[in-house]
Amino acid sequence: MILPAALLLLGALTAVLAPRLLARADWPDREPVVALWVWQCVVAAVLVCCALSMTFSAAAAWHAVGGPVFATAPGPVVEAYALGTSGLWADTTALTLACAGLWSATMLVREVVRARARRRVRRAELLHRAPLLPGEVPGPDRLVVLEGERPDAWWLPGTPPQLVVTTAALSRLKGRQLDAVLAHEKGHAQARHDWLLHCSAALADGFPQVPVFAAFRDEMHRLVELAADDVASRRFGRLTTALALVELNEDRGVFGPCPTSQAQVPQRVHRLLTPPDRLSAARRLRLTAAAALVPAVPVLVAFAPGLRALG
Repeated sequence: MILPAALLLLGALTAVLAPRLLARADWPDREPVVALWVWQCVVAAVLVCCALSMTFSAAAAWHAVGGPVFATAPGPVVEAYALGTSGLWADTTALTLACAGLWSATMLVREVVRARARRRVRRAELLHRAPLLPGEVPGPDRLVVLEGERPDAWWLPGTPPQLVVTTAALSRLKGRQLDAVLAHEKGHAQARHDWLLHCSAALADGFPQVPVFAAFRDEMHRLVELAADDVASRRFGRLTTALALVELNEDRGVFGPCPTSQAQVPQRVHRLLTPPDRLSAARRLRLTAAAALVPAVPVLVAFAPGLRALG
């Protein structure tokens, strides 16, 4: 039974080739939302390959698994998968992939728990620095202004979500620049970018030796910012959004010669000031549809022996 090995090979090829193709393409910066979707489909395809390989390996190794998997399958289909021809490698493959799946789930749970703990600490600090007034009820669009010498603004997820702006940011942002910053942060919240960051961080931290997961995490951090920039620029203009980014980050050294942890800010400003041409609606649709088919390829490979047996 070579199907599990073929699925693993397909997953490895996808993990190696897809990031390289995306890195060479010129459209991800022009269409960050489409790029986010494509990256998710690529990673989903890799995970589907591993999950299907684990399932068929376990079915070949243990009748307790193979029986339920092929319980309703006709005899020719079961024979087509040649479950009885696997060697000892089936046990090892199934156990290894099962452990990898459990480790992935563990890392995701750890990432979510840590994020919630950080959020609780920040919310408690926020409540201490900006307590509710007597009779005030926190609403879903509550804007909190904090005393602070550093211009900053961020969205704090939770129940209820809160948008926080420092007084330094209010004094530096002029005209509709504050509105652009608020629209940027709300763009993150509405698209639930925090979950994308959690999932990508869990995979990258759980499997640091797998380059595709590290690239997935890095691209998620970059693309979600570009997508939120586009949300703000569509409402308040690219120049206004770019100036707001400059005002918020000018004192952090991001525009100097030495790179910082926010080295992508100058690229974001340049992108806003020299906007690239967007892809046509037809091409965006084609890219979206093609990406959606990527996770379907391993499913078709998995069902191919059975479909051939049915004629």
